Amino acid sequence: MSRAALPLSAVNDAPAEPLFRTLAQVVAPVLRVVTKQDWRDGEKLPRTGPVIVVTNHLSNFDAFALGHFLIWHGRWPRALAKSELWQVPVVGWLARSLAQIPVERRTPRAAESLTAAAEALARGECVVIFPEGTITADPDRWPMTGHPGAARLAFQTGAPVVPIAHWGAHQVMPNRRASMPRLLPRATIRVLVGDPVDLCDLYDASDSPTAAAEGSLRIMDAITALIGELRQETPPKDRYDRRAGKRIPRDWAGDVV
Repeated sequence: MSRAALPLSAVNDAPAEPLFRTLAQVVAPVLRVVTKQDWRDGEKLPRTGPVIVVTNHLSNFDAFALGHFLIWHGRWPRALAKSELWQVPVVGWLARSLAQIPVERRTPRAAESLTAAAEALARGECVVIFPEGTITADPDRWPMTGHPGAARLAFQTGAPVVPIAHWGAHQVMPNRRASMPRLLPRATIRVLVGDPVDLCDLYDASDSPTAAAEGSLRIMDAITALIGELRQETPPKDRYDRRAGKRIPRDWAGDVV
């Protein structure tokens, strides 16, 4: 029997909000019906203690696909997401009730999300960050340039950074805007966990923007390599940058602020 088919009580006994556990028990069977799961190397995800999960952003369905995987591997995700979602009826209530972390993008308060994330890590929780900051605009859906927040959070807290790649969510919700899911043909959600990203040599210079940029580059390299493995394709040498509106040399992608 695959892990996805096991009851929640058999795979996750970590404490969580009652609403979170109830929703997981209700939504997971639906996900198993409308999608197939191909989960790999889940043993690399720490079952306890603080962890920063970094992952690619393909679709508005990502939260369901990744949340299903994380919860069924013993972790309750606390994801950083754009604060605009907190203003959407029902969605905003759920985000608040499930202790997700709003990011007020492009405002002086944006850094407050890292403070809230650090507090969650101090409680031994699993913080999820999409370093691209939005659904990829790369024409072939490869990861874009990343923001340095995940690296800075790792420097601040010492929590391990575990890259996770997923593929298939875009087949359920292919558009960048929220839309009705496409349930046929039934999509396979592929998830692959990598080894923690090695940032140890950057800690001594962690206050430097250069260190954060290099950390961000390593994180995006790790995610991209995992995506290549899932897709059985060689990733492009360059990386798409939304500000430039095109792919730029990979090394420049580490200079994101």
